[in-house]
Amino acid sequence: MSSTTAAVNETRHSSLVPMIIIGVLFFIFGFVTWLNGPLITFVKLAFNLDDVNAFLVPMAFYLSYFFLALPSSFILKKTGMKKGMGLGLFVMAIGAVMFGQFVTMRVYPGALTGLFVIGAGLSLLQTASNPYISILGPIESGAQRIAFMGICNKVAGALAPFVFGAVVMSNIGTFDKQIAAAASPAEKDALLAAFAAKVHMPYMVMAALLVVLAIWVVRSSLPEIKPSSDNSERAIGHDKGSLLSFPHLWLGVLCLFVYVGVEVMAGDAIGTYGQGFGMSPAETSHFTSFTLIAMLVGYVAGLLLIPRFVSQQRYLAFSAILGVVFSIGTYVTSGYVSVAFVAALGFANAMMWPAIFPLAIKGLGRLTEFGSAFLIMGIAGGAVIPVLFAHLKQHFDFQGVFLCLMVPCYLYILYYGAAGHRVGQHVRD
Repeated sequence: MSSTTAAVNETRHSSLVPMIIIGVLFFIFGFVTWLNGPLITFVKLAFNLDDVNAFLVPMAFYLSYFFLALPSSFILKKTGMKKGMGLGLFVMAIGAVMFGQFVTMRVYPGALTGLFVIGAGLSLLQTASNPYISILGPIESGAQRIAFMGICNKVAGALAPFVFGAVVMSNIGTFDKQIAAAASPAEKDALLAAFAAKVHMPYMVMAALLVVLAIWVVRSSLPEIKPSSDNSERAIGHDKGSLLSFPHLWLGVLCLFVYVGVEVMAGDAIGTYGQGFGMSPAETSHFTSFTLIAMLVGYVAGLLLIPRFVSQQRYLAFSAILGVVFSIGTYVTSGYVSVAFVAALGFANAMMWPAIFPLAIKGLGRLTEFGSAFLIMGIAGGAVIPVLFAHLKQHFDFQGVFLCLMVPCYLYILYYGAAGHRVGQHVRD
């Protein structure tokens, strides 16, 4: 074997190990994150809530990113990315224990606190893993690598509602009838308490697995990456300065904010959307999986097309146009066809995060971790936009509200893909 061939094989191997490890982490992200969809239905029943209060589930989860992403960047500066990822998994384990325990006790604020802590661990993981995979190779192909991570993420996400449905939400149709037929408030309360307690063991098992994964990541051969040299400012014609001197980053933060909002609307809120047509919780409990299957198809398309046939920024713009078209489709149709258009938004959304993140952190150099933290804060869009939907649909037609929230978001994403990602840079794409 020649020395050149040996060097190529060694490079491939050195990239493969981090890809596998980060892929496992993205699988965990997906499973935990996409439990929020069925959890909305679950807490609505277990705690006897209306839609507005049930939607505090994604709000508590995603707001943790806003408050804790920036502190995460300081932690990562101290610990390095590998130990930071391990710490994030351990924090998630604590949150899982809290959530399972408080739900069993039927203390809703405590359950929301558990979700907030899970989100805190995820904010640390996301702040480390997204820039890590973006600059593991050329930044121009960052979307392709994140798309592979997205497949790991969404396979887990597609499995999550089915696993949760089989373990916790089985016989949900008959449970509704049992609650309605309860002879007394005490009997109804006992039924609800037994239903709530079904999450305890699954979340304890999840916590144990997260601790094992934390130990595995810390002891793994995952190498450290130095953003100051691997994501140089010279790539965009920039010569030092504060984060304020990178306008493409701040436009990207807003882009991620609106993107996560529309992703959660298409994934977590699809069940509530279907119920607007009179569909039962039993019918809508698996709708999130349909959105995630559409996202998986979108990731495969992105893997095949980027960057060989189309750049990540052009694909982002095309995806945004699809988002506008599918959003209009939800409004001009009804019933299962309208729900299918919501699910199809998964395809349009698939390559948005993989494209936005590397475009926004390009050329940040020594400030990459801090820039990534602000981008992760943008995940708070998943807390704001769905809650707006839950509030506004009480006063206006839910299809009209959905359209009016989604289309402006996709139009801004179109702007960022077409022009916004270049603002302030002195080197052409």
